[in-house]
Parts: sequence; structure tokens; C-alpha cells
Amino acid sequence: MAAPPRHVSMLSISNSNNNSNAGTPQSTSSEKPQTPQPPSTPQPTSGLRVPSNRKTIYDRHLNRSRNAESSRASFAYLFAEMVAYAQRRVKGIQDLEKKLNEQGYPLGLRLLDLLFYRSTSTSSSALSSSSTSSSPPNRPLRILPLLHLIHGPLWRLLFQRSADALEHSVSPDTPNEYMITDNDPLVNTYISVPRELNMLNCAAFIAGVIEGVCDGCGFEAKVTAHNQPTEMWPSRTVFLLRFGDSVMEREKALERAGVK
Repeated sequence: MAAPPRHVSMLSISNSNNNSNAGTPQSTSSEKPQTPQPPSTPQPTSGLRVPSNRKTIYDRHLNRSRNAESSRASFAYLFAEMVAYAQRRVKGIQDLEKKLNEQGYPLGLRLLDLLFYRSTSTSSSALSSSSTSSSPPNRPLRILPLLHLIHGPLWRLLFQRSADALEHSVSPDTPNEYMITDNDPLVNTYISVPRELNMLNCAAFIAGVIEGVCDGCGFEAKVTAHNQPTEMWPSRTVFLLRFGDSVMEREKALERAGVK
């Protein structure tokens, strides 16, 4: 026996619905209309959580955390995620180091402002408590003061210690090259480099920070990180700074003028 057509069954369902609705009492006009309720305020589902005093981290004084240290575990986790994020978007070691350099560059620009702000604040407080006259530090005009700024105050701001060495190229063909050495870079401590990427140096992130500081001071430079391991220091890294021709011409002019 052939099955009944599909529209027949649908018609029977609709008829049964109509019959059931027919017995349902309809509302009359004598019922009181409902009072409209005021619209409820939507609650924010995401975003910055503001404490009860309405102050965030942006309201904190920049000198409040000057002597505070960050958790190494938090730093290791965050930096490992940064390396993994960059690795998923590159095809080779050079591209990966370039990505890490680009991530560190804006940090160098901000660290330079923070470093001079704190130095100026310290000098101002020293002037108010002492009768001796001294001026707050200014941005360096020559290469050597800039390198001492990076080798000392900047490294202490980042790693609580100075860099291990500061050298100038002895070759007459490359007078624009300088080297800053770190025997045990913190950024390489918690990074496990696979064998096929043994030439990778994640300290390219610090090279980007140095490059940002140099550009922020008006010294055009290209900074790269190179592995120079020794028996005592297997993670030893040399940061090579190559200054541009305009910087070297200005350096010679300032030297002739006697500017230090």
C-alpha cells in the first residue's frame, strides 16, 4: 500500500493545532494593561576591571615600582609565548630574529623615556636635599656616552646588573662598529632551542631594545645579536652595533668642536 502524501500529514497537524487553539480563552479588554518596566542597564561582559577606588595601573606613580622586581616565572612564560607567536609567522631563523627585534624596538623607546624620567626625578630630589648644585642628566650627544648609558643604567633597569663588556672594533675598515657583551642573557635562560635551529639567538629581542634606545637618542644604528659561546659561558651573546654614516660624520664634527 502506498504511503500517504507528506502534505496530508502536515495538514492534519495544522488542523489539530487550530482546534486546540480554538478552545483557549482569549484575553478580554477588561484586563488591566501591564505597567511597562524600565529597561535594565546591560552589564559589561569584558574589559578593564576598575577597582572600587576608580584607580588603575595608569594612575600609579612611575617611581613607585622602581626597586620592584618582576617574577622570573612570569617573564619566562610571557617571553616563551612571544617567541612561539613569532615562530608561527616566519619561515626561517633570520625572519624569526627580525620579528623578535621588531618586538623589542618599541620597548626601547619607552624605556629611554622612563630611564631619563627617573634620573631626572632622582637629581631633583638630590638638589632639594643638598646645597650642592648639579644638573639632571641630558640625552647623550656622542656615541661613547650613549654606549655607557646602555651598558650601565639601561642594563641595570632591565636585569639588575651591568653588561659584561663594551668594546670598539679595532679594524680601520669598520670604525662604526661597537660591541656590548652579555655572558648570560636572561632571555635565553628559559628557551630551549631545537637542534635544527641551533643558530637562533632569542636575544635578538634585546637587540631590538638597544636599537630603539639608539634611535630615540637620535643615533641611527642597526643592532644584531650573535652567539659567542665559551666553555664557561655557553650562552654568551655579543650585540653588534653599526652606526650610520650620518652619525659618524656628526661624531667627527662634535669631536672637533670639543663636545663630550
